[in-house]
Amino acid sequence: MSSIQYDFGMVGLGTMGRNLLLNIADHGFAAIGFDLDPAKGKLLEEAASKDTTVKGVSTLAEMVAQLKTPRKVMMLVPAGNPVDIVIKDLLPLLQEGDIIIDGGNSHFTDTLRRITFLEDKKVHFMGMGVSGGESGARFGPSIMPGGDQGAWNYLKPILEAVSAKVNGDPCVAYMGKNAAGHYVKMVHNGIEYAIMQLISEVYDFFKRSMGLDNDELHEIFKKWNDGELQSFLVEITANIFPRKDDLGDGRLIDVILDKAGSKGTGKWTSQEAMDLPVPLPTVDLAVAMRDLSAYKDERVSAEDVYKPKVKAFTADKEKAIQVMHDALFLSTLICYAQGLAMLAKASAERKMDIPLKDVVRIWRGGCIIRSTLLETFTAAYKKQPQLTNILLDKKIASIVKKKQANLRRAVQLFAGARVPAGAMSSSLAYFDAYTSGRMPTNLIQAQRDFFGAHTYQRIDQSGSFHTEW
Repeated sequence: MSSIQYDFGMVGLGTMGRNLLLNIADHGFAAIGFDLDPAKGKLLEEAASKDTTVKGVSTLAEMVAQLKTPRKVMMLVPAGNPVDIVIKDLLPLLQEGDIIIDGGNSHFTDTLRRITFLEDKKVHFMGMGVSGGESGARFGPSIMPGGDQGAWNYLKPILEAVSAKVNGDPCVAYMGKNAAGHYVKMVHNGIEYAIMQLISEVYDFFKRSMGLDNDELHEIFKKWNDGELQSFLVEITANIFPRKDDLGDGRLIDVILDKAGSKGTGKWTSQEAMDLPVPLPTVDLAVAMRDLSAYKDERVSAEDVYKPKVKAFTADKEKAIQVMHDALFLSTLICYAQGLAMLAKASAERKMDIPLKDVVRIWRGGCIIRSTLLETFTAAYKKQPQLTNILLDKKIASIVKKKQANLRRAVQLFAGARVPAGAMSSSLAYFDAYTSGRMPTNLIQAQRDFFGAHTYQRIDQSGSFHTEW
């Protein structure tokens, strides 16, 4: 057995685990990893940069025995039962004070259960969100650790070294108590679902109503990414359109089936939002549209029954592109507002003490939803750390006021062309309801009292009332 004592261990050497471990090694830490597939250990060693200390082993025991104490062991394995299996196998090999980190997309309720279980064993446990895909893991992700603050203090030097940097600022911070790390990552992914849906709706209008070709689409999104819409998702969208089909003629985008997969984190976000409760309509709609995309055969049959016709756009092309730019910008901002409002509510309700100023700060680099908007949000939370909704910030309000007319115009264009825009419409509906001092919910309360004697409250007297309608 090697005499080297390693700084960090990884269980699971798939693409994410391997790349993150190589990233750790590149920053001067001795890294060791285990995978059930011995070939992945060899691949890890072969991919290591020159003059770094990296080792793949064939047993958990071999890995744990070569780690410095307190041992730092991270898991990047599929969420669910595999995480519990690894923890069970690790426990006999660990000692009091060692640290286990779950870096996968575990549901926060599972993380809470594991924290309680491992507290009794005197082993530190952290749930940690990691965003940025395989490239981010290799060269700098956004990292969202939460839970055991003592463990965070041990891990901080390593995580700050390997995270993405924005103007030298590490895109990692302590996200709060209990399951805060996985909770923040869950909401991050819900926002991700929504923004992807918003972009796809704009693409749909450009393609089917305006008749723009892939080269034009590439140029539009490329230009947008050079301005206030700059973001990772807009950037990769621009880069998708020129890609040629390796298996045939034409562009790859035009032969990809319109059925989207998911790993469940968007659904978890919607479900949890309803339980809190906090409104999250843009994420809800994005999840619903992915679900609807799976009904391909039914959608084809329905198209045959109704024979819908998309109306061709014949007005000012450049003006319409600017309308869609502003609509995408504002609906994206509103989508962030919903997700951050959810974190504010959950932080209090679930006693996680999530620092929203740090959440938006570490999302600026490395993660999938990074964008220039997050700089604006960071400034807002620095001024008002307890801000419950970013739409209440005066600077953000001034931006919204300038864009809202074009968001309304865009929703009209979608409806008139018969191109679905559920996410964009939901963003507008959320904004209009949130900024309405009086909603029509008084009628709903009257209806509930009429058929179920559920009572209602009055605006002129305190207490609950019931009427024999």
